[in-house]
Amino acid sequence: MIRVTIWNEFRHEQTEPVKSIYPQGIHEAIAKGIAAEDLEIRCATLDEPEHGLTDELLESTDVLLWWGHIAHKAVSDEVVAKVRARVLRGMGLIVLHSGHYSKIFQAMLGTSCSLRWRQVAEKERLWVVDPSHPIVKGIPQTFTLEHEEMYGEPFGIPDDGKIVFMSWFQGGDVFRSGVTFQRGSGKIFYFQPGHETFPTYYDVNVLKVIGNAIRWAVPADTGFAWDCPRCEPVEPIPPAGE
Repeated sequence: MIRVTIWNEFRHEQTEPVKSIYPQGIHEAIAKGIAAEDLEIRCATLDEPEHGLTDELLESTDVLLWWGHIAHKAVSDEVVAKVRARVLRGMGLIVLHSGHYSKIFQAMLGTSCSLRWRQVAEKERLWVVDPSHPIVKGIPQTFTLEHEEMYGEPFGIPDDGKIVFMSWFQGGDVFRSGVTFQRGSGKIFYFQPGHETFPTYYDVNVLKVIGNAIRWAVPADTGFAWDCPRCEPVEPIPPAGE
């Protein structure tokens, strides 16, 4: 079983129109949409103690999904530090939509993660850039979302990101809408679609991508601790001066 935690601010869903689209929350819609026999899914939200991300939960999480938007600054720096340390030790991290500007994504990438945006409900066409990547298994070469928020280049992410999806928007903009990174022993995937006022997380292709990304991001048992350990020499070292 892959142990998955879906984290969500759960703020937009308290008011209309988002409440009508995701009455149980974006996290619950994703959980229901990706449910499978090999996934053990839990949810956590911002207003729970420790934002729901206790030490025990993080240690028992293989892959963490993160959806944030209007309350990035409300996320505790202490919790961000714990999540970052866990990713470096191997936990997978999937950052969704406006999570590009979250504290944890910026902390993992070390850049602004800024972009251009426009919200006029335009069509988005996603293109698979790397057809060999496990994240696109079972996904058509291209698919469309009739209404989405536009995110456009330039996207302030590091050059080591590997592009999986590119998007074109009806207004003419393009965007690296699916990008993977490696930080320490942890795999990271950023996936752009998912504005709260559109039913994006009911789309079969979007849900398939997220499910594939979870299975791709499962921790590898490297046995390495990224905690700056003192190590003994593997070859004999003669005394100084000899």
